[in-house]
Amino acid sequence: MTHSHNSGSLWNELGDGLPVERELAGRLIRARDEELPSLLGAAAAVKEHFRPRVITYSRKVFLPLTNLCRDYCGYCIFRRDPADAGAHTMTPDEVLAAAKAGEKLGCCEALFSLGDKPERAFPEMRATLRKLGYRSTLHYLEAMCELVLRETALLPHANPGLMSEEWTERLGAVCPSLGLMLETTSRALLHSGAAHDRAPDKVPALRLRTIEDAGRHQIPFTTGLLIGIGETPEDRVETLLAIRELHRRFGHIQEVIVQNFRVKPAIPMASWPEPSRGDMLRTVAVARLVLGDMNIQAPPNLSSPDYDVLLTAGINDWGGVSPLTPDFINPEAPWPHLAELERRTQAAGQRLEHRLCVYPEFVEQVAARPGLMPDRLRAAADDRGLARAA
Repeated sequence: MTHSHNSGSLWNELGDGLPVERELAGRLIRARDEELPSLLGAAAAVKEHFRPRVITYSRKVFLPLTNLCRDYCGYCIFRRDPADAGAHTMTPDEVLAAAKAGEKLGCCEALFSLGDKPERAFPEMRATLRKLGYRSTLHYLEAMCELVLRETALLPHANPGLMSEEWTERLGAVCPSLGLMLETTSRALLHSGAAHDRAPDKVPALRLRTIEDAGRHQIPFTTGLLIGIGETPEDRVETLLAIRELHRRFGHIQEVIVQNFRVKPAIPMASWPEPSRGDMLRTVAVARLVLGDMNIQAPPNLSSPDYDVLLTAGINDWGGVSPLTPDFINPEAPWPHLAELERRTQAAGQRLEHRLCVYPEFVEQVAARPGLMPDRLRAAADDRGLARAA
């Protein structure tokens, strides 16, 4: 990396919170190997100004409401067509049984993941929804979030894909927080043979609109980028800047995930190279320097076995970790045991704290709303907005 500053001076200024815009971010994300320790040091310093000596996580149960999906992303092993082995839509009884089992293990979050608009592609899904008594997958998701709220102490967090503004508002009434990975702002990934070639719901402008709609309704929102799927380092910078701009406008982005692509058998991208550890560390560090005082998460199970190196790059959260259910999106990558996660976090000089699906700084505004969901949230949160001790 070349720059006009004295090197030591630049890294010190970055660690003190020097604003990072497009040009500088583009240079930082291509930092040379010998500059990487300085880049990580600056990012870690910014994290410590923001969240001194604390790393959070959410204890969750993973509920794959349906794995039918109309998109065919090149990296996805979760999605199914109706005739595929393993295709499944959970019944209400299955949802409730899994949620109650998670509750017994101390989970506070019910994470609903599902394919995008499967009823638009598959008559079988339309038939399933009719049998269950719902007009659409989103109607069914809304009802299952309500079921979890009524019958357990868990708080739902839903990742339903693209939504209209009306649906964003409706689901925000039954979920303290919602999520949609932006993944990338690069339209090049929509081209023939690229990762999003057959994925109509991965058009960046449409995903940005859903995130913006959530901002208009002040719904705490999780988003992030997926690295190593054909984007350039400059594309990653553009994605981070787009997320930062939405947060500056609305103040609602509670968490930014930096997720690394992992190869899986039987996916179109099975022979694709995975991003290197250096790619991941550079991207996380630049995310911290660009985003400043925003919550940044990187999944530990996708960087095993030495996932604790991510702590050096400025994350302040490990994301959702389940003592019960596998990561259905990345089934080859089991979550670390919570005791081991805590041991490694403490070894890095950090304290591991259990948060809810909604981050502490957003709890008060959500809890002030009327309805069952805010009641459940008030009961689940301690006086700092973290998960109440069992």
